[in-house]
Order: sequence, then structure tokens, then C-alpha cells
Amino acid sequence: MAEHWGSRQSERGPGLVLGLLLGGTGQTKKPGTNGPTDNLLDIDAYIEQARQAERGKIHTIFLADSLSTSETSPKPGLEPVTMLSALAAKTSRIGLIASISTSFTEPYNLARQVLSLDHISKGRAGWNLVTSSAGEKNFGKPLPAHDDRYAIAEEFAGVVQALWESWEPDAVTYDERGRQRVDPKKVRRIDWDSKHFKVQGPLGVSRSPQDKPILAQAGSSKEGRQLGARIADVIFTTGLTETEPSIEIYRDFKKRASALGRSPDSIKILPGVAPVIGSTDEEAHRFWQKIIDEIDFEEGRKSLAGQFGGVDFEGIDLDAPIPIEDLPQTAHVQGRRSRFGVFRDLVESGKVRTVRDLIVYHSSGAGHWFPIGSVENIADQLQERYERGATDGFNFLAFTLKYELGLTALTEHLIPELQRRGIFHREYQHETLRQNLGV
Repeated sequence: MAEHWGSRQSERGPGLVLGLLLGGTGQTKKPGTNGPTDNLLDIDAYIEQARQAERGKIHTIFLADSLSTSETSPKPGLEPVTMLSALAAKTSRIGLIASISTSFTEPYNLARQVLSLDHISKGRAGWNLVTSSAGEKNFGKPLPAHDDRYAIAEEFAGVVQALWESWEPDAVTYDERGRQRVDPKKVRRIDWDSKHFKVQGPLGVSRSPQDKPILAQAGSSKEGRQLGARIADVIFTTGLTETEPSIEIYRDFKKRASALGRSPDSIKILPGVAPVIGSTDEEAHRFWQKIIDEIDFEEGRKSLAGQFGGVDFEGIDLDAPIPIEDLPQTAHVQGRRSRFGVFRDLVESGKVRTVRDLIVYHSSGAGHWFPIGSVENIADQLQERYERGATDGFNFLAFTLKYELGLTALTEHLIPELQRRGIFHREYQHETLRQNLGV
């Protein structure tokens, strides 16, 4: 059964699944336009991004989140479910996935929020389960250890799913005059009682238009892989620069799912990719140089400290070799362990040698793959990974999609090329996110 996980033909299945991580609003601005180009509170700009993505037939929007704010480089941002509710009213087919932490909320609250968004959007909502690696000082309780966070997260997800299923699909009906009827026999308590949670239920929101909202999970550590294989419909992974390690991660997730009694096709693996797209390879490399020129390297040092377990990069010359002996072992890192592992591997392999190199890599793709080239060049690379069995699709990171074309570089140039090759759909086939994802 597992043999086909390693390779596929273009015509197999529904083709690529594509997501978009919304970034700063600058992606929709043209050079010379008035007003701020990176206002992270401008809902109108986010609405335009969402509409552009929907015109490109992208399957889903994905929002990251943070429960703490940097004291040295604070940035404002909107709460994901609130923001996606606004986008739901201005779109009709694209999915809406919000990142919400299991460490600093309660299952009932989260289940209610996401299922409410699902009804508002008519079946297009999803929850990206994250466990958080910071923010505990804002909630008055300690951050659990890495392994404990995943154990709590698995219980948490079980409670949420039970609450989503606490109303049978036909519990709510309407009579000939349009009056709502609820059958109390089809609404039941869940009486969940486990180590970390005791929840009576039922939920105060009826069954989802898509049966249940999509459950996504981000994390490629050993614990993250097992959790994702057990419960997730969609897995967001770090998009690695090399193809072979990506194939290994893909196969591992599918094998774990199969061992747990799930169909390997019931989960979609979407690595992150931050393409730098130009009309030619030369133009793309000019855009890439602009990205480098805009990096604030002193701010980059501070950002690295958070990514590298608190290692102080302030006293290291930007062009000096990175002291690998000062970096903690991956297994000792308590937050974002898989992402840290990617960066450490780059340093150990010699592909990234200096602090400056590391800041460029971190600032451009946040640890994800960032191919640089023409539309045809980028399409070739994406198609190769898909057909070699390294992925079910991609989650595009929007912050490299700027200059000249902005987000249209993706929606009006790259995506039409993928459609021309027959590896991405031309229209949404269904109304709900679950149906469009094929899970």
C-alpha cells in the first residue's frame, strides 16, 4: 500500500492543495501608492488579499498567531478568529484556518469559536492546533515542558472534536413555516473526564455544515508528527531546501497515519514555501537582493535569540562563523523544536556559516524553502516535489511576494502555470473546505 507514497503522476487525484499564510498588507500595494504598506491592522488590505487568493482558487487561507509581544521589536496584529470572521463575509469559497494554542485556552471556548466561524463561513473554517512556546507570562501559569504540551494537546483536541459531534447532523430541522425545531434527543453531553480536562457539554452550537471544521497541525518534531498523524486533516510542515529530506518527512507522516488505522490519503501534507518570483530568473534575483537590502540585521540578532533557545548573538560579529558548540541540542529545546532543528542542521552542514547568513535565511523564509526564479522555474521545482512524493501541496508564505507584482505574482502568474500543467484545479469543485481538500 505504501509504495505509492514516494512518487505520483500529475494526473493522480485532485492535484496540488495550496494554502496561503497571510502576511503584512504590503503584498497588495503597488510602488508609489499612498498610505502604509505594512499596516498589520488594516482589515481592508487583508480582505483584498483574501479575494486575490480566492480568485487564484487557492484552497485555504492560514493565519499564524502569537500570544506574546516582543519588548524590543513590538508589532501589532489582529486576533485570528475575529479577523477571519471579517474575511468570511467578503469571500465565498476559500478556506479560513486560524491558529489557536491549546496551552492557553479552554476546549469549550475554542470549539465554540471555531464552529461559530464555520457556520458564518458556511463550512469553510479550520483550526490549526499549536502548543505555544511562549506567552505564559500573560496567563499567570508556567509553560508545560515540550512533551507535556503535546500530551495536553492530544486530550484537548479530543475534547474539541467530541464537542463538535455533540449535536447530530439532523438535530436541527425546520417546519413548513420555516420555524426552527431542535430534537433534544439528538443533542447529548460528552461527559469527558481525563487527566487534564473535565467537560460536560454539549456545545452551544449545532453541527458543522462540513460535519466538522478542518483540524490542522503544525509541527515536525517526533511528538508533533505522532499527534498530527493521529488527529489532523492537514499538516503544515517546515519546507526544507532539499527534496530528499522532504520526501522522508512526507513518507513518515503517511506511515504513521496508516499504522494508526487511518488512510494515508486522509491527511494532506503542506510544507511552507516562500517563493521569490520574477518574470525572469534575473529579475527574481534582483527582488531577492532587495529583500536582503531591507533586512535590519540588529533586529535580526534579537529574533534569532528567540529561535535558538536564548543564545546571545549580540556579541558575535555578523561575518564571523557561528559557534556551533554554543547552540543547544535540538532535543533540549522547549519551543518550536522542529524549526530549530532545521536551522541547526544548516549550521552543522556548513550551508549557513555566519550570523549574517543565518539572519538572511531566517528573515527571508523563516526557516522554510525559498526558491528564487521565473514563473516557469518555480513551477518546475514545485511540480518536481509533488511528482516525487515530497508533498500533497504547499502553504505559500506571502512575505516574499512583494515588489512590482505583489500577490498577483502568485495568483495571476504562478498558479495559471500550474493549472496549464494540469496539477492544480481551475475551479472550486465544492462549497465546503473539507470537500475541496478531499479529506
